[in-house]
Amino acid sequence: MTAIIALPLLILLLGYANPAVFSVFLTIILFLSLIEFNRIGLGGEHRFEQWIAASIGAAVIPIQFYENIALIFPLYTVAILFLSLLFLFRLSEITVVHYRLGWITLGLVYLPFLLSHLMLLRLLPDGRQWIFMTLIVIMSCDSFAYFVGRKFGKRKLYQAVSPNKTIEGGVGGLVGAVFAIMLVKFTFLPILGFLDAVLIGLFLGVMGQLGDLFESLLKRACQVKDSGGIIPGHGGMLDRLDSLLFAFPVVYYLARYCYGG
Repeated sequence: MTAIIALPLLILLLGYANPAVFSVFLTIILFLSLIEFNRIGLGGEHRFEQWIAASIGAAVIPIQFYENIALIFPLYTVAILFLSLLFLFRLSEITVVHYRLGWITLGLVYLPFLLSHLMLLRLLPDGRQWIFMTLIVIMSCDSFAYFVGRKFGKRKLYQAVSPNKTIEGGVGGLVGAVFAIMLVKFTFLPILGFLDAVLIGLFLGVMGQLGDLFESLLKRACQVKDSGGIIPGHGGMLDRLDSLLFAFPVVYYLARYCYGG
């Protein structure tokens, strides 16, 4: 039911919303994702600091929309100094201060810097096509990996991080990624050559699965199953973004520098 409602809304937003509306949507998504990320590592501790960090991190999107990326440096300078002072004078358990401040700082790098490539991608002349391509390829990769893994999976891919993932499922995901990008090439992104499409599909399939594994690593380290429950039946916001976070930067630089975006 969630997918039936969410997918048409996402298609409408990507296909018809102007960049300003899209930037507002992405800012909200980033803010909620940062809140989830901080709660994974800090739980109910330092709630004020968590909200401050999420607000600062989400501000990266409007900065990029207005194409004033130089402002990110003073923004992050203020953020690090302010958060450091908050942890210094709002002292709780001193033996874990380095861990908690380090986790919040990781969130400011991991999510805003990676997800903001989606905003940069949207601002390219053919940005919407590249975004749709990324979503289709990553969703196909995830679906093929899941079903192939359920049916044929025997050998563990990386048991210490994600016990349910298998090598067979990973290979199935790569097949799904290539299949999806071929559909994209012959429908709305003809600029891709045949060999280019195969290589990009394989690379995105690998990066998407690595993004998934990295988020699994963080959750496993914090002994958390889902990043949240904001999306019924799908877990948290981060659980839907993990693969895309590693894929969007790759697609942006390909579109920008290899295809003259």
